[in-house]
Amino acid sequence: MPRMPKCRKICAFPDYYGFVPEDADKSKLETIKMSLDEYEVIKLLDYEGLNQEECAGRMGVARTTVTAIYDSARKKLSCAIIEGRRLCISGGNIEIDRGRSFYKLDIGSKGENTMRVAVTYDNGSVFGHFGKTEHFKIYDIVDGKVAESKVVDTNGTGHGALAGFLKAAEVEVLICGGIGGGARTALSEAGIELYAGAEGDTDAVIASFIAGSLEKNGDATCDHHDHEHGEGHHCGNHEHGEGHHCGNHEHGGCNH
Repeated sequence: MPRMPKCRKICAFPDYYGFVPEDADKSKLETIKMSLDEYEVIKLLDYEGLNQEECAGRMGVARTTVTAIYDSARKKLSCAIIEGRRLCISGGNIEIDRGRSFYKLDIGSKGENTMRVAVTYDNGSVFGHFGKTEHFKIYDIVDGKVAESKVVDTNGTGHGALAGFLKAAEVEVLICGGIGGGARTALSEAGIELYAGAEGDTDAVIASFIAGSLEKNGDATCDHHDHEHGEGHHCGNHEHGEGHHCGNHEHGGCNH
């Protein structure tokens, strides 16, 4: 039985997941899928200017692995640009790097039988815009009761960074007010269940969640969407299991 490949560490989830050529016939577009680890290598090498050895250290893999991922990512990126195809970022063998100083997590690991729920927080109430929230109130729920709660600073902006923050904090469920499409995708990639459209006192909202009376509002959006995928296309709407998920994304070149 082949050994599962080692998960690659990423610092945060992307803010944007889909890119479409402006003048293309969107009804006929073919899609190229770039995995999250391929995206991370492009970001670290080409955007942040790290060398391959530094990139390998960040991601917890060998330098040869970085080289292979980078070659695959560049091939996909060039195909998307030259051939005018949709580029979709989704999946991959990834885990959030809890050790990165970016997160500065002031919260311990949750217990074995604990459900951890985060609520966007502002002065005791649910904050209405996920991508702009500066605080979460995090609740640890055991046997249908709140065992512990704590308000934490997000230490970052942008929904991709916030999704990474929640994943690193071992949050399983997010409750918020409005939320855009890009943030929904980031949370889906992180394997975090979403309850949108909540409002009012955070403790009262959690009580409703525990009682099973809190509704999921799939239409709750922010005043401005984080981004649109275009033509109803949604990238990365797959579910993950408990803990981090090592996907089965293929790193081959472009498929014609």
